[in-house]
Amino acid sequence: MAHRHVGDVETGVHKAAYVVGGGGRFGFTGGLEFTGLTYTVTKKQRGGGGEWEKKEVDLLHEITGYAPKGCVTAVMGPSGAGKSTFLDALAGRIAALDGRVALDGVEMSPSLVKRSSAYVMQDDRLFPMLTVRETLMFAADLRLGASVSAADKRRRVDGLIDQLGLAASGNTYIGDEGTRGVSGGERRRVSIGVDIIHGPALLFLDEPTSGLDSTSAHSVVEKVRDIACAGSTVVLTIHQPSSRILQLLDHLVILARGQLMYSGAPREVAAHLGRMGRRVPKGESSIEHLLDVIQEYDQSEFGVAVLAEFCLTGLKPPKLAADGISTVSSIPPTPLLSGHHGAGEDFDHSLRSQHSRSPWSEFTPSRRAKRDGGRYPPPEIVMGTPTPLSISAYTLSEGDYRTPPPRHAGAGAEVATRVTTLGHRGKFANTYGGEVWVLMRRNFTNIWRTPELFLSRLMVLVVMGFLMATMFTKPKDDAQGVTERLSFFIFTVCVFFFSSNDAVPAFIQERFIFIRETSHNAYRASAYVVAGLITYLPFLLLQSAAYAAIVWFALRLHGQFLYFLVMLYASLLSTNSFVVFISSVVPNFILGYAAVIAFTALFFLFCGYFLDSHSIPVGWKWMNTISTMKYPYEGLLMNEFQGGRVFASQPPPAPPLTGDAILEHLKISTVEDRKWWMVLYLMGWAVFYRVLFYLVLRFASKNKRK
Repeated sequence: MAHRHVGDVETGVHKAAYVVGGGGRFGFTGGLEFTGLTYTVTKKQRGGGGEWEKKEVDLLHEITGYAPKGCVTAVMGPSGAGKSTFLDALAGRIAALDGRVALDGVEMSPSLVKRSSAYVMQDDRLFPMLTVRETLMFAADLRLGASVSAADKRRRVDGLIDQLGLAASGNTYIGDEGTRGVSGGERRRVSIGVDIIHGPALLFLDEPTSGLDSTSAHSVVEKVRDIACAGSTVVLTIHQPSSRILQLLDHLVILARGQLMYSGAPREVAAHLGRMGRRVPKGESSIEHLLDVIQEYDQSEFGVAVLAEFCLTGLKPPKLAADGISTVSSIPPTPLLSGHHGAGEDFDHSLRSQHSRSPWSEFTPSRRAKRDGGRYPPPEIVMGTPTPLSISAYTLSEGDYRTPPPRHAGAGAEVATRVTTLGHRGKFANTYGGEVWVLMRRNFTNIWRTPELFLSRLMVLVVMGFLMATMFTKPKDDAQGVTERLSFFIFTVCVFFFSSNDAVPAFIQERFIFIRETSHNAYRASAYVVAGLITYLPFLLLQSAAYAAIVWFALRLHGQFLYFLVMLYASLLSTNSFVVFISSVVPNFILGYAAVIAFTALFFLFCGYFLDSHSIPVGWKWMNTISTMKYPYEGLLMNEFQGGRVFASQPPPAPPLTGDAILEHLKISTVEDRKWWMVLYLMGWAVFYRVLFYLVLRFASKNKRK
């Protein structure tokens, strides 16, 4: 067993608490360990010659430390410190991350982190017309699976509601700007409850107190602490906590410029500053003073790198001119690297800052070592004293989650009874059919609570149907009657295309909920697409039937009523598929509306009404093919005019104007079966846009940094 030395002082002054093996498994008493986390991005910067050049920048730079189990670890730092980036790195949300993350000694891959953790985003993305209890019940259905009975899910939800202090608002709507609902603090607690319903071993929260008053913020952090007391490892980012909130935090990780400034208990920040040579003024918070010191060094010629070096090795940072001592122009070499054994008074031989008391600190390789030799190997021996707040170890494997015993039998004990054995060993809690069924039930509940979303489309088509029925009532069988019929059909196609435009903001609002839920494998993207399609099929049929029933008899249309209804239904389905696809690729509803209107104009121009398909220039014929207005327009005309029925008599020797003659003049097929091909083509486009919609959701709608 080899020990590393700094000067004449052996860093292994304590008995070895655990040994790091080569297999990546640590005998750690519990918690989240992270080693050498580095995230590098390429940015364009203007060089000295005024030219733009690419430069690699570390948003995170070799951060090593731990977050103890059963404790609340707060990530703090000034603006731009990398707090959210660091949280994403721990949560497996960064694709190109260098470093290692382990939970209770088991190295965690991003997929395993997703399965055993929960991530509460800064914004509360919830369905406004669901109650608190319904929101948590749907979350339980999606995250726990069919292996947990409905009664157990209800008991789980009831216990979680009590534990989060939501008993008084359990049957209250979540609410939004237009509907009165729960308060901001209660909404934030519901967001937390949605993500912890399945008993995750890890809980990440991004600014959980953002936008809340001091009382609500304290209540939220208090409930988070109860969750941690039940045995979870909790990591949250927080900007400026109040003194009351600071008392609820067990462990701090302070960052600046993507580098580690401090890691340890809040009560030992003053001692850390003292070892640095900076005393905390009387009556001032030691944490705020440390942030001030970080700001001073950040604005100096040394930067925050010297503070990161002190946190890592104990090498005291140079004094600043503001301290009454002249600055130095260079930083002494790190004894760990130079092999120098007499660093003098600028080196803190005790190495007993709070970070050095963490399981990783005393044997963490220097940042320079990585630059010299690539990835440094994991340390062979790590000395330190486990935090007294940590609780007994428990095993974690990819399919086995065992809840540790609670630290106390207080409010957090209820969460300790949660079933962390999810009842499944696959990637998802439910079967495919189970996911579709739960999502359909939630969709129907939302539609029932917000009938205006459906009724608005229905009323538009009903009103337009009555308008068409009164304007084109019983058109005559003459040339003018033929013109009126053509106008009616093209207007009908346009109305059905525009009637689905309101789906743009509806899905864009729901997309954020989809990203949050699927980021931890609550359900498959394909199940979401199928459930949404099945949910809206009966409503689209009702809209089509209402319009068809109004206009068919009033205009005395010919052909088959069934075909007329089917074509209108297929038109609504293809249009809805197109609109939801556009909604999935635009960032906001303003651009969504602009894109839909632009494509509608193009489809209308090339549908064959202004120029028949044979008259369109060769370079634009492809637009006629992709225009989803072409197929219902031609199909409805085929249904109306196919056959030898006379629509107008002409002076001899001209033959009478029959339906087939009208279609031939419009360059439209007169073959009877051809009109059903128009339905199939239209359904093919509907399927095509739904597949594109799925691909965007599956591969492009991920809350993950590249």
